[in-house]
Amino acid sequence: MYCVRKVEQDLTWIGGNDRRLNLFENIIPIPEGISYNSYLLTDEKTVLLDTVDRSVADVFFDNVEHVLAGRELDYIVVNHMEPDHCATLEELLRRYPGASVVGNTKTFQIITQFYSLDLKDQAVIVKEGDTLNTGSHTLRFLMMPMVHWPEVMATYDETSHALFTADAFGSFKALNGRMFADEVDYEKEWLGEARRYYTNIVGKYGPQVQAVLKKAASLDIRMICPLHGLVWRDNFSLILDKYQKWSTYVPEEAGVLIAYASIYGNTENASNILACRLADAGVKNIAMYDVSVTDLSYIVSDAFRYSHLVFASSTYNNGIFSKMETLLSDLKALNLQNRSVAVLQNGTWAPVSGKLIAEFCGSMKNMKILGDPITIHSALQPGEENQLENLAGIITDDLALKKL
Repeated sequence: MYCVRKVEQDLTWIGGNDRRLNLFENIIPIPEGISYNSYLLTDEKTVLLDTVDRSVADVFFDNVEHVLAGRELDYIVVNHMEPDHCATLEELLRRYPGASVVGNTKTFQIITQFYSLDLKDQAVIVKEGDTLNTGSHTLRFLMMPMVHWPEVMATYDETSHALFTADAFGSFKALNGRMFADEVDYEKEWLGEARRYYTNIVGKYGPQVQAVLKKAASLDIRMICPLHGLVWRDNFSLILDKYQKWSTYVPEEAGVLIAYASIYGNTENASNILACRLADAGVKNIAMYDVSVTDLSYIVSDAFRYSHLVFASSTYNNGIFSKMETLLSDLKALNLQNRSVAVLQNGTWAPVSGKLIAEFCGSMKNMKILGDPITIHSALQPGEENQLENLAGIITDDLALKKL
């Protein structure tokens, strides 16, 4: 049975929602599910803009058949060849063998890596600025390499002024009937999952996202249609401002993220005391995570959000506690930069984790290390809490210098 929603007069959302999938890309938890967006333009020529993941294939094919209403499918535009958007491409071509496939040179290279498809007579290869006329609509193609795969492109409808943005402007979370960003309380209901999606999936590619934002600035955009999450038709400044900050690695807010790795609770206790001293000093934005309990995707998201980071870690195997080391490696791989960092280390006989964390953060771009690591030997001793009060003061003073 079909499940569709009109985007505008001759454009229909025909995607699907998956609330059963536990891990996106088999690594990132999605407790609120994910949407796979696909759009069908019914002009003089019919155009399908991207397909969907195999998990929602049944409803997707019902949707295609319903909206086409007996018409043939003329074009399939592949803005992004990742399998969560193209797993149904092969079956779609079996059902609509006369359809032409539109993509760039890299698109077709990747298609041959996933599927045994001979598209030489159906391929429409496009490059930057090429157009496709479908009757009353003209589609223009804009290349977006490495956002976040090399073949990614966007499609701009010069008639409706809709921009189909592949994974850009996407979000975790399944749709609940409401498809437009102006139908929800976006900052309360969706921003956290949009941030977590961007930072963990696209975060590494800030310069490439900046190039896309510059292209978008030259267009008269009245609608943004991503492949995951909500469609934007109003208040573009909200999401564009977030993308500007995320892609330039500028913190959204002045605040402190405390990520701790504790074996027997003593490093956790020191982290809690530090958080209390920060609150006493008037810091309102404080996020705390146990790296052994919380999936790292949430910690990464808040590391992009806040201006100041505290890493508190037990020494483990004469190094950094493994979960903390994984977090730091993720942050470096995702190109996080422009933060102030404080470090706390613990060890019973040879505490070295703090020194190693400071060195690791020092290898990242524009990371300001606030003083020397604070050292705990097993557990805080009477009087040693003064170290944490002093650190809270250093962090608070540095926060006052930030102009966000």
